[in-house]
Amino acid sequence: MMNVDKGNFREKLSEYLNQYLYDIQDSDGNWTVKGFIDIFKNVYTISLDTKVISKVLEIMLFPKIQQFAIENDFEIILSKEQNFYPDISFINKNNGEKIALDIKSTYQKSKTAASGFTLGAFTGYFRDRTSKKNITFPYGEYKKHYVLGIIYTKQDERIDEYKIYSIAELKRILSVIKDIEFILQEKYKIASDKPGSGNTKNIGSTTKIEQMRDGTGIFSKYGIDVFDDYWMYYQTKDMAQLLELPKPPYRNIKEYFEYKKA
Repeated sequence: MMNVDKGNFREKLSEYLNQYLYDIQDSDGNWTVKGFIDIFKNVYTISLDTKVISKVLEIMLFPKIQQFAIENDFEIILSKEQNFYPDISFINKNNGEKIALDIKSTYQKSKTAASGFTLGAFTGYFRDRTSKKNITFPYGEYKKHYVLGIIYTKQDERIDEYKIYSIAELKRILSVIKDIEFILQEKYKIASDKPGSGNTKNIGSTTKIEQMRDGTGIFSKYGIDVFDDYWMYYQTKDMAQLLELPKPPYRNIKEYFEYKKA
């Protein structure tokens, strides 16, 4: 048994998962998943939809993560609903400490940049750290908050989503993604000072792949206390209007420090 604790959890899980990369990619880096099969042995190619790709990747990872937990004396609890945080809660059987793990995926837009992740809400349970709404355990009970990021390259220029293959043609089917990479970092180390995409009140991530790999996002040099304070009091335009403020007090890390000095 590895005797994993909160100090070496990241190192051991990263090592464990990186070995698994050899099982989900061929020697050329192509994803080993080719599609869905029915009882008549027809193979339907996987959709290029990023949500579908992400879900299949998660399904493939869960058994591996479960095995890691068994070997290292953790109990794991999966989120009850799709919008619950985190995806997986690790509970150390020796001391009861909890570790949050959220699984996120994104695709490369260039050699240096990815589309980015959304890192969970900055309202609700994030601000009320005793709240049990939309979260497995209250946020404040977790000792660490990790993000397992999956970065991949899309191969959408030659994929025919409407073609049906036979099982004998399996090797001819092009993989929809390739060059899969796992990154495992504490949430604050890869967070951005901007919300994620869409209208939801989610924390955005850095889009620079090197910063994702190294955990050197904008908050990494300021620490988790600054990250928590920044996002606990961050206001969107709509939120500021509800508070009858003329505008949000800050919109980026530079304005945040100026606001704190005022």
